Amino acid sequence: MKKHDKRMTLAMATMLALGTIAFGQSPGDPQKGQPASQDKKQKPVPNDRLEPDDKPRPSDMPDDVMANRQERVSEEEAVNPYYNNFFTTYRLGPEDVISVDVFNQERYSRKDIIVPPSGRVSLSLIPGGVFVNGKTVEEVAALITKAYDEYIIDPQVTVSLEKASSYRYSIIGDIAHPGIRLMSHRMTVTEAIAEAGGVLGTGDRSKIVVLRRQPDGHLAQLPVNVSAIYKGRAPDTLYLVPGDQIIVPGNKLKKIQQILGFANVLSFARVFGLPMP
Repeated sequence: MKKHDKRMTLAMATMLALGTIAFGQSPGDPQKGQPASQDKKQKPVPNDRLEPDDKPRPSDMPDDVMANRQERVSEEEAVNPYYNNFFTTYRLGPEDVISVDVFNQERYSRKDIIVPPSGRVSLSLIPGGVFVNGKTVEEVAALITKAYDEYIIDPQVTVSLEKASSYRYSIIGDIAHPGIRLMSHRMTVTEAIAEAGGVLGTGDRSKIVVLRRQPDGHLAQLPVNVSAIYKGRAPDTLYLVPGDQIIVPGNKLKKIQQILGFANVLSFARVFGLPMP
């Protein structure tokens, strides 16, 4: 019986040893039994950081909203060449509307000031006001800053042009709507003609003239071939200045109509025995 017990004990020890070795080599053990060549490679962490211009378009954003978004991005580039130059060089005059903003000083700020014919606007703590006629908004801001420097520590003054009403030009001749007009933005001759309804069929687009008063007082004649501009043969680079007068002369059709009209007057005079003109 003792030999039998020893054999049984030895067999059980052998089975336990084999089981331990098999367990140690289990493929599920992350630390044992795995060849070095089969180690899983770590995947690189994707860089999800986006630059401001690389932001993806939301899936629910309508096309018109996306178009407006893109338009706002390029709005500054579109406006600069045409309007910024006009407003930064604009010389104030009667009926213009300006606003004065003093940073963190509401009591000294004023909104929508209409420039009077005298050109002098009233502001708090400035006896006699500030004369603004013929000055740019930057020049007026500098004058106000200097005046407020006695009362405010490091005053920050901004003057903005709310409405341009003192710049005027006139357009006469064979134009749909002749008259005197306001120039509220930088404007070429062709833009002025378009705002006046366009040249009539009796007008000569190739012989339009701009009369401009010079510093010595005489009027200079600046020819503008609008017909060539419309056809892309000439640049549209003549910008109006305050006081310009655009003259649209008549063409051959206009002269023929005048002759026919004069002939009708003569026939009418002959029929009724009226004195000839």
